[in-house]
Amino acid sequence: PEIQELIKASAGLNLALDYLPGSFAFDPAIGPAPDAELASRIVWFDAYVTNVDRTVRNTNLLVWHKRLWLIDNGAALYFHYAGPDYAARALSRFPEIRNHVLLRQASSLRQVDEALTARLTPEVIGAIVARIPDVWCDDPAFSTPDERRAAYVAYLSARLQAPRAFVEEAIDARAQLV
Repeated sequence: PEIQELIKASAGLNLALDYLPGSFAFDPAIGPAPDAELASRIVWFDAYVTNVDRTVRNTNLLVWHKRLWLIDNGAALYFHYAGPDYAARALSRFPEIRNHVLLRQASSLRQVDEALTARLTPEVIGAIVARIPDVWCDDPAFSTPDERRAAYVAYLSARLQAPRAFVEEAIDARAQLV
């Protein structure tokens, strides 16, 4: 009953990849704690896509067969509500990363940054964004879904340009914790 309002509000095309029977919510006090590389990858990804919703209060992580699964990424990419002003947000340091549930374990952020940035080429980003359904690209600030997709590619590509302020922000925030 507590999520009925959310379900009604998310009418329309939604994305779900799998159902994980027997999974349970990740609790940092109980674990299992991820290793430094996995924690760093998750923190890096969330900083890259500006996901404000993976905190101690709401981890949005499930444990299934002793592995972490990222769920409910609906609070990511909130730049898309900015319309044509999206480009200004691409260089954001993303200070909200300081609240990330896995930040303390993310001791390999520099190494992960190099590896993940190398994998996210403009071609990879373009191929991913091309798969976004037209119905999800409806925005009066853009004249066509393809124009909106181009904005996503531009934003996500700009976030990867050196120096990556979001990585420095995560490293600085982690240094204040340890």
